[in-house]
Amino acid sequence: MKEINPGIKVLLSSGFSINGEASGILARGCNGFIQKPFTIKELSGKTREILEEK
Repeated sequence: MKEINPGIKVLLSSGFSINGEASGILARGCNGFIQKPFTIKELSGKTREILEEK
C-alpha cells in the first residue's frame, strides 16, 4: 500500500505484543499500533491520533 500511496495512514492491529512480532511489522511503515483485544474507544482514539499526524 505504501508503494502505491506513500501518504497512506496505516494502523496495525495485532494480538502480538509491540516488543515481539509487531515491532518488525511496524518498521515496514505503519503509523501506529493497537494490540488486541481493544475497545471501540481505544480504536477511535488511536485512529484519530494517526489521522491528525502531519
